[in-house]
Order: sequence, then C-alpha cells, then structure tokens
Amino acid sequence: METTIVETNRRAEVRRRSRGRVAGAWSGGVLLAGVSVVIACRAAGTDGVTPVPQLLAFLPWLLVPTALALLLTLLARWRTGMAWGALALIALAWFSEPYGGAAEPTGAPLAGVRVLTSNVEFGRGAPSLVPAIRRARPDIVFVEECEHRCAALLERAFGGPHGTYPYRRAVDGGGSQGSVILSRFPLGPAPGVPGTMGMPGAVADVDGHPVRLQLAHPMPPLPGQLALWRRELGELRAYAAAGHGPTVLAGDFNATEDHAAFRRILSTGLRDSARLADHARTPSWPARTAPPFGAQIDHVLVSPDFSVGSARFLHIADTDHRALVVDLTLHESGPYTERQTAQRVTRTH
Repeated sequence: METTIVETNRRAEVRRRSRGRVAGAWSGGVLLAGVSVVIACRAAGTDGVTPVPQLLAFLPWLLVPTALALLLTLLARWRTGMAWGALALIALAWFSEPYGGAAEPTGAPLAGVRVLTSNVEFGRGAPSLVPAIRRARPDIVFVEECEHRCAALLERAFGGPHGTYPYRRAVDGGGSQGSVILSRFPLGPAPGVPGTMGMPGAVADVDGHPVRLQLAHPMPPLPGQLALWRRELGELRAYAAAGHGPTVLAGDFNATEDHAAFRRILSTGLRDSARLADHARTPSWPARTAPPFGAQIDHVLVSPDFSVGSARFLHIADTDHRALVVDLTLHESGPYTERQTAQRVTRTH
C-alpha cells in the first residue's frame, strides 16, 4: 500500500513539473515571439505597424523580457527556446550599439555655439525653462510646444533689442502647435519645414558665417497616425538632404535611432550631437522616469561642419521632456594646426 501511495505521489509530482515546464515554455515562446517581431523590423529597416514603432523607441529595454524568456526556457529545458533566446539577446545587444558616424571635421575652428532644445509640454514648462536658460547661457534656443503664453513669457524674459536673445523666429499657435527659435546671433528668414506642429527655420549669422537652423517637431507615432509621423519625418529628411551648408536641426523628433525614419535623416550626413558626446542612449522622455528608463527622442543634429564638445540633459519642471544642451564648434573646410585652433575659435564657453 505504501509503495502504491509513494508511486502515485511521484507520478503526480512529475505531472506538475511537466505542466510547469510546458507553461514556462509557452510563456517564454510568447515573449520571444513578440521581441523577435521588433528585432526583425529593426533588422529589415522598417518601422512596421503598431505596436512596433512604439516598442522600437524602447529597444534596449527589450533585453529585460528577453532575459526573462531565456530564463523560462532554461527552467523548461526547452533547447530550441534557449537558442532562440540567446540569439535574441545577441541581436538586441548588437542593435543597442550607437548608430551613426563619429568622424570629426578637419577644418580650422571658426566659432563656438551652445545650443539648447526643450519641449515644454503645451507651454507648462516655460516658467522653469527661463531660469534653466539663464544658467546654461546657450547661444541658440529651440522651444517646442511653446504656445501663446510661453512665447510671451520668453519675449518678456529675453526679448527686445537689448535682451539676451534679441532675435527670434516663431510659429504662433496654441497647445502643441507653437514653436520658437531664440538667438544671440542675427537671424535671417528661411522657410520652415511644413508640419502639423510648428517647425520654424532661420539662417543665423554666426560671427560672419551663415548657419541654417531648423526646429524639428513632427507628430508622434500614435496608433492610427503612423503615416503622418512617417511623412513629417520624411519632410525633415528632405530638408536635410537638400544640403544647406552648415546646419543645425534640433528639437523633439518623436523618434529614436532605432526608428528607420530617423536613421534616414542621419543617412543624409547629419550627425547626432548626443551620440558624438557619448550620450547616444541617454533618455530624454518621459522625464518622470528618465534617466533610469526612457527613450532619447530629443536631438540636436548637425552637419559635418561641426564638432561636438559636450552634451548634457537638464530637468525642466512641469514638462515630460528633459532639455538637451550641446556645445558645438563650427569649422571651415581644410586642415588646421594647433596654433590656428587657438587663434580662430572666436567664441568659447
């Protein structure tokens, strides 16, 4: 009798373990299937359909569910799943490497330029942005979602012929549609990139050297609006591909380096300042969870005429984005010596 009871209990335990392994294998397989779809789109150079574009923004964080899936397959002793999970981890690690070139310009330095970009979330972060600008002392400021009250506040704080930023280009609008470029340098007119939200452009006279400025704020990749998101990023790519000479394209791109539509902008020759300053994946959104968790969707892209000295992200109260400040140096074409370097940098910080 005892032998029968022991055997029955043993068989029941075996069945429980078998069911647990099957459940673990199924759970691991489901996780790996979802992650693999995102990896496949990243490898194919497409942003796919919802929810792939949204998940691509957080591609490095997919290492967590992938590691969990691998653990489940190990516990389930599912060899195919183990190999699948290992390959997914390798692919994610590969694609998490910074994207884009890092070559430095070879011409003599002409001028130093500090740039700040900030999305103030329907203008709510504008009161906090003002003291941040005063502390950072940028030469050029790009402000997205700067509605009427935000624009008026920045004008009172910095505008006027004797203000810190006497030059400005703006698209007036309510909510998320308004945007402003502020500058210490004189600004000439330039057509902005068309979009649902304001994207003004300008030509800055940087110590006698023309530099094209363009604010970026395409629509986000919302479900049902992916075509609009792609189209407006495509408009920014067309601007970058036109070749305007020294160029700064900055703002909230609503895209990361893992989005094919954003990489197409970089393929024109523009380079990401944060990537050049070793902050390729420092999150800028959402601010409440950054930097431990988030995505870098705020960028300062520059033409090969610029080198990048540093980049840092600032917390701005009452907005869901962190501001980005970068120190740039404009160069001329041609080789230069160390003595020329000391002589020709006309602005430093």
